Amino acid sequence: MGSRGRLTLAMSVVLLAGCTATSDGGSAAPTSAAATTASACAARVETGPLPDWADAGFSGDARVPHVFGAKGDIVAVLFAHPLRQHRKDGSNNKILWVAQAATTSADPTAPATLVITATLDGTDTTVTREVAGGPGPSIIDVPQAGCWRLDLRWSGHTDTMDLVYAP
Repeated sequence: MGSRGRLTLAMSVVLLAGCTATSDGGSAAPTSAAATTASACAARVETGPLPDWADAGFSGDARVPHVFGAKGDIVAVLFAHPLRQHRKDGSNNKILWVAQAATTSADPTAPATLVITATLDGTDTTVTREVAGGPGPSIIDVPQAGCWRLDLRWSGHTDTMDLVYAP
């Protein structure tokens, strides 16, 4: 096989290694080979339409970057993409958290606050952020660039997701 053939084969292997399948049989967003091999942490930013339960206030098919929680009960709509540790342009890491109506508790004792416990992948660095009133608009900053695993708790419900913050 010539060098061009080996290069094409090597590129195909890298591309295949960077993709995973979703539980519903669909194709997942590609991830970098480094993120796939170095850790399981990978933010799956989607740019397709928001689901009907999350598109209130948006017009048209609402194609904005967003990340679903692992259970699919919450979505983070990213108004700042990519998220950054330092935003030199003065903008914010604005995230709109939208939970499915079925995950809003009628239990008056369940805290309304969305509590986010974020851990930098591969470290013991952890930060906690809160969104008063539960899922809604927020500015979520973290102390370091990297892939952050988020444990989300609101109204008696939980979900998880990974978000990547660039330097």
